[in-house]
Amino acid sequence: METLITLAAGAVLIVLGLLLIHRLNAQHDARIATHRFSDPFPAVARPPGHSTRSSSGQAPGRKRTGIRS
Repeated sequence: METLITLAAGAVLIVLGLLLIHRLNAQHDARIATHRFSDPFPAVARPPGHSTRSSSGQAPGRKRTGIRS
């Protein structure tokens, strides 16, 4: 009888550990989803007019060519 109680307690602890890990992973995924990876230094505010994209929607340093693919 003691063995059965020990096995049941072990199974309950394993299930509680799995649920805890699942919740922690869900929180971590939510933090990753809300984080903006496009800004190299998100804590540094840029002055107005100095965004990472130009008015044409392309990254700086890239020139438009007349060729479209």
